Amino acid sequence: MSAWARILFSLQLILQLFDTVKTQGIVYDLLVSPNCLPDLLQGGIKAKNMDNVFILASLQLQNKAPTRVFRIFNALDNTDYFDFTVQGKLNKVILKYLKSNGKVGTTNFGKVPLTDGQQHHILLHFSGLQQGTPTTALYVDCRLVERVQDVPLAFKSLPQGPKQVTLKTLPTSSQDKLSDLRLVLDESIENVVELQDCSDLEQSEQMETLQLLGTTSKMETGPVFELMRMIQELKQKVDQQSKETADLRKTIMECVQCTGLQEKRQSKCGPGVCFKLDMCIETAEGVECAPCPEGYTGDGIQCEDIDECQFNPCFSGVRCVNTAPGFRCEKCPRGFTGPEIQGVGVHYAQTNKQMCNDIDECQVDNGGCTPNSYCHNTVGAFHCGICKTGFRGDQNSGCRSTGLDPAPLTGRLCGNGQPNPCDVNAECVVERDGRISCHIGWAGNGYVCGKDTDIDAYPDIKLQCRDGTCKKDNCMFVPNSGQEDADRDGKGDACDEDADSDGIFNDQDNCWLVPNIDQKNSDKDLHGDACDNCIDVENQDQRDTDKDGLGDACDDDIDGDGLKNILDNCQRVPNPDQKDKDNDGVGDECDSCPEVPNPNQSDVDDDLVGDTCDTNIDSDGDGHQNTKDNCPTIINSSQQDTDKDGLGDECDDDDDNDGILDDQDNCRLVPNPDQKDENNDGVGDACTGDFDKDHVIDRIDTCPENAEITLTDFRAYQTVVLDPEGEAQIDPNWVVLNQGMEIVQTMNSDPGLAVGYTAFSGVDFEGTFHVNTVTDDDYAGFIFGYQDSSSFYVVMWKQTEQTYWQAMPFRAVAEPGIQLKAVKSKTGPGESLRNSLWHTGDTNDQVRLLWKDPRNVGWKDKVSYRWNLKHRPQVGYIRVKFYEGTDLVADSGVIIDTSMRGGRLGVFCFSQENIIWSNLRYRCNGECSAGTILEEQCIHINFSVYLHVHFFFFYIYRHNS
Repeated sequence: MSAWARILFSLQLILQLFDTVKTQGIVYDLLVSPNCLPDLLQGGIKAKNMDNVFILASLQLQNKAPTRVFRIFNALDNTDYFDFTVQGKLNKVILKYLKSNGKVGTTNFGKVPLTDGQQHHILLHFSGLQQGTPTTALYVDCRLVERVQDVPLAFKSLPQGPKQVTLKTLPTSSQDKLSDLRLVLDESIENVVELQDCSDLEQSEQMETLQLLGTTSKMETGPVFELMRMIQELKQKVDQQSKETADLRKTIMECVQCTGLQEKRQSKCGPGVCFKLDMCIETAEGVECAPCPEGYTGDGIQCEDIDECQFNPCFSGVRCVNTAPGFRCEKCPRGFTGPEIQGVGVHYAQTNKQMCNDIDECQVDNGGCTPNSYCHNTVGAFHCGICKTGFRGDQNSGCRSTGLDPAPLTGRLCGNGQPNPCDVNAECVVERDGRISCHIGWAGNGYVCGKDTDIDAYPDIKLQCRDGTCKKDNCMFVPNSGQEDADRDGKGDACDEDADSDGIFNDQDNCWLVPNIDQKNSDKDLHGDACDNCIDVENQDQRDTDKDGLGDACDDDIDGDGLKNILDNCQRVPNPDQKDKDNDGVGDECDSCPEVPNPNQSDVDDDLVGDTCDTNIDSDGDGHQNTKDNCPTIINSSQQDTDKDGLGDECDDDDDNDGILDDQDNCRLVPNPDQKDENNDGVGDACTGDFDKDHVIDRIDTCPENAEITLTDFRAYQTVVLDPEGEAQIDPNWVVLNQGMEIVQTMNSDPGLAVGYTAFSGVDFEGTFHVNTVTDDDYAGFIFGYQDSSSFYVVMWKQTEQTYWQAMPFRAVAEPGIQLKAVKSKTGPGESLRNSLWHTGDTNDQVRLLWKDPRNVGWKDKVSYRWNLKHRPQVGYIRVKFYEGTDLVADSGVIIDTSMRGGRLGVFCFSQENIIWSNLRYRCNGECSAGTILEEQCIHINFSVYLHVHFFFFYIYRHNS
């Protein structure tokens, strides 16, 4: 009796203590009722003014690979709000979450061994949601691991709307199991800890744990210790009594069965109670329904089939059939080979894409083409070509030997009449010293070319040549013209899930290109110490102006000109002389108005001219206002001035100032008064092989007649935000690779531009366009003729038809397909320009649609396209072509428009993530050559525009004089 008396006394004491701390808490079982989560996270927590939120989980893991325990995300665009992942190999827990500022935060908790096959209890405490310091605390098995001063956006307020908030939990397997997931609101930490079992701890550990949790009272240590000892003893006795009672019940039931006296118990689980009969679980309170099976979504009572086909698991062109549950992909298209696949669930559809490989029909019996003729394999097909050298005829009559020497060069000639040394899949370009390049969809050195699936200038297989472009592509299906490979494992960073081989996947690695197993991050800016150029200062952009390895945020001399930032009047532009004509505190080298004081450097229209001195009067329309144009009445967007005399080459009769007029000078850009020309080829010896004397030979010079431009380079660029108002989305995140010849945009963002600083008059601009995701369907493209944020040309491509989700100031509808637009906006960046860019068609005072691809075909996921643009602003000539593989799929034809008479180049995105612009190339070219426009038409346009423009400017000049 004494033992039971002590038990009853202990119970009475416990109840009294419990009553003093008990509050009106609310507990949600997220495994049973996941549909309650959206209402809570879409304003419910905020509306109830709750300051504390708890997540409790019980799990049992064995898998050492990175394991996602649960995830809260946007099912419409796959944006992660909150992600709880366990990395068993490293004994780490990683929280990945969306911050209030729209950026992604990551917190790593080390020394947390969870993958030992034992059950563990997780407690996450989010505090300071409404007031105080926002804090996230992680407890494992009732022990505090760490506190961090940050709270995910998910527990403050998320966007409204269906499917905006979705919960996905760890599926049960033989190795891993999530047995409990609960959300607790409006409760204290003292009471929440009672919901988790800490009984496995020793008494001393319990005391320590409760103190960590903050449950210590003002009672003396002796009585508290005695109380805890009694509680432990009581629990052991109650457990023993429960076990004995269960054994007794089992014995009684067996006896009843033996005597045949058992009454048939009516089951609470009947047809229609849950989605399936075997999902019904009887409880003391009634019944519970298990979560919907894989491939379904719902609350367990009602489960609806998920259409996995919306995640595009099948190869392009293959029909996806949705089943209940699951999906299946039909056979690969004709000309391709690969498996038919079928599966169940969103995760399977996203991670098991059907792969269909092109069949090279030419490998067998010459593809069926007549013997001794060429067979050309293409993606999914092939076609028969002409007879090989030394044979004549055609595909109908056959190819017969000519009896002549079948030397490979005798039958093919370049445009200048010389023998053609190029591969059959290459072309020779006759200009200056000549050059050889493989056709689009092929790569190599020109003499040897191989198939290039992703069009990044590297062949799919190694070629029999020694040039760098003959090496095998380390990412065959993802363009990466720089071939970056951080861990040197032969697999390029662009397609390597663990690019630094440290055992941590890229999307969870805070230094994805530098091995850092410890994931140490001193400043919490998402960049681990191993790759952070400011270890102790948060600098998410990692900007390093002077390239000294020290980020601008922690560099006391940002531009490396020897002057400390505090003393430097141009902190980001080297200027040791510190000249400042207008005495506005901003040095001339970085002053947008060097002769007019403007200390705030405001530039509303993003034209690099400060508002204080911006007149926007540009007589010749080349993007340079008259007061800053070195040829105010003659189109010269490049502003080239070889002899630096303040007069642009376009209006200077002697560009190099050597005393010989340009039309008689055999080295127009290089001073050579002697005009020496030993081989009498019309080009002076002073400029032979390097016409502009920029120390880059003409053959590889991007602009052979402009010493200021030598190679394609977008490493220095200006960001232009086209919808700066509101918080519907975020700004683009631009990443530049391959020494400025590749750009990647990673975010689902507002419309924006990345614009190079080099301005062009005539230009050829080409690049490879690739959307490296299957989760979105919006706009991507490129720009040219950029003069300011209200004046530029844009070529943009939409995948599917869609009405813009914000109906003000007008309803904008985007149609699928390639579109060429001239932007001349009276309002500039904002809602009107945003909706006008989205809309397919003309909009008053904003955008004109110059051309649209009549096929109305959207871009394909993870498919590379090559564009080729020719712009001759002097005559308004525009033409753009798009290639898919080797095939021309779109051609605008010749378009004449003079809205912008030259400008800068760049890339464009609008609400589309993971865009790659690879193998970028620009080339100065003011020629109207055959192949771009008929010679007669070119001459006519040049002459007529020349007369009209020069007469107009002459009139203005005389009038102003």
